[in-house]
Amino acid sequence: MQLLVFGPGYTAGRFAAWAAAAGFAVTTVRSRPAAGVLTLDSAELPAAISGATHILSSVPPDADGDDPVLARFAPLLASAPARWIGYLSSTGVYGDTRGAWVDEAAPLLGRRSGRLAADQAWAALHPQSRVFRLPGIYGPGRSALDRLRIGPVARIDLPGHVFSRIHVDDIVAALAASLERGGPGVYNLADAEPAPGEAVTAFAAQLLGVPVPPLQSLDQAQLSPMGRAFYGECRRVAATKMTRDLGVTLRYPNYRSGLQACLGEIPR
Repeated sequence: MQLLVFGPGYTAGRFAAWAAAAGFAVTTVRSRPAAGVLTLDSAELPAAISGATHILSSVPPDADGDDPVLARFAPLLASAPARWIGYLSSTGVYGDTRGAWVDEAAPLLGRRSGRLAADQAWAALHPQSRVFRLPGIYGPGRSALDRLRIGPVARIDLPGHVFSRIHVDDIVAALAASLERGGPGVYNLADAEPAPGEAVTAFAAQLLGVPVPPLQSLDQAQLSPMGRAFYGECRRVAATKMTRDLGVTLRYPNYRSGLQACLGEIPR
């Protein structure tokens, strides 16, 4: 079992660690040279693609909107003998639905054309392609708890605004399940309780025993353009295929259980 991982960051890196523990021989491809890893320029990479039984990419489109992996290796990947090819996409491809639920059949109205193109290209790439659309990802070292420990966090007063999220360990569990169950196609991965960001921050503050940051308007918060754009979209992500086809039972079905687990992993 040979797993090739393009972009072993926070999420794909944890999946690579799970795979190694499960007996896979894992090869990683990073943007910068390092001992024991490949880059997109490595002479050994074409052979690694041809020899992999499983391939995962978490590499996002570049500044020009192009997928760096597909730009270099789309033909080779399309003809690869791999029995499973996965791509970590984003639920941002659905765009703003004004709080309505979206499943995998919903229209793709996202504002980032590069992400949309990559999502669709990976889905059509190979008979064994699986595209996993992810909402906000959190987990140990990357949660509202960590943001509060670093410094002030804005709680935005925007009634009716919610977003979906998922704990990184539930993503790994879903990817692992897809190796055995569920066919090729698109899968939303999300927990069962979309919620306002301000509620998540408030709960995290209570867990830490620190004052809950006051609510602010968008103008008062002085967010970056990217942060402000985030609040311009509102959707609830349905992950029925994750539970029905992959057989996943979420370990952390909502942000409260997930943050409580994260709290237990903060060094004392």
